Amino acid sequence: MKPDMTMKQLFDEGLKNRREVLGAEYVDRSISNANDFTMAFQHITTEWCWGYGWGDDTLPRKTRSMLNLAMLTALHCSAEIKLHVRGAINNGVSVEEIKAILLHATIYSGIPAGLEAFKAANEVLQEMGQVPMKP
Repeated sequence: MKPDMTMKQLFDEGLKNRREVLGAEYVDRSISNANDFTMAFQHITTEWCWGYGWGDDTLPRKTRSMLNLAMLTALHCSAEIKLHVRGAINNGVSVEEIKAILLHATIYSGIPAGLEAFKAANEVLQEMGQVPMKP
């Protein structure tokens, strides 16, 4: 990401990054479902988070995904954990690495945060066929 990018360039870069990490179907649905009120959020998250943040190639995407899972665990953000587990798998983070990240974050964030994160991640990993479901 270049510091002199316009908001339009940040949005375009962010949209590209967001689609690659989270999947075009999810991103396009989020944007098409936005109304006049929520479109402001779509812009800020696409421009700042995905254009400015994820557009900076200093850290690889895999590392960013790993950091996100740890931070989202600490913040008790299970809906975002679900989303970013999918992104982490897309970015090459293994199931074992996800488990280790969540365990490490649990140590620093507490058992309730870790429990919430493990439940959310397990649900998504089962849906993706990455972790077998118990009969």
